[in-house]
Amino acid sequence: MDENRGNDREEIFSRRVKAGKRTYFFDVKATKSNDYYLTITESKRRMRDDTFTFEKHKIFLYKEDFGKFLDALQEAVDHVKNDLMSDFDFSQFDREEPENELDDELKWD
Repeated sequence: MDENRGNDREEIFSRRVKAGKRTYFFDVKATKSNDYYLTITESKRRMRDDTFTFEKHKIFLYKEDFGKFLDALQEAVDHVKNDLMSDFDFSQFDREEPENELDDELKWD
């Protein structure tokens, strides 16, 4: 029996980006017909009734939109860095966060 049920698809590649209370997941997945798409998931840790819960938001990005998406994202980032905050040192955010045992609990599919 296929272990991928419903909307779950085979994961080909995954990259996690930790950002404070948020974690971003970039996952490449395959369709049944061996086509590929990208999911971008934002996971936010929230406190609810004395326990932590995770709220997620997901974007599905299909191959025909990769170029347009990258161009628009780069243009928006460049606008902030070069036009709105040109005197700000963004390099302070370039370091990688240390791995944590709890990271596996943050994975959303």
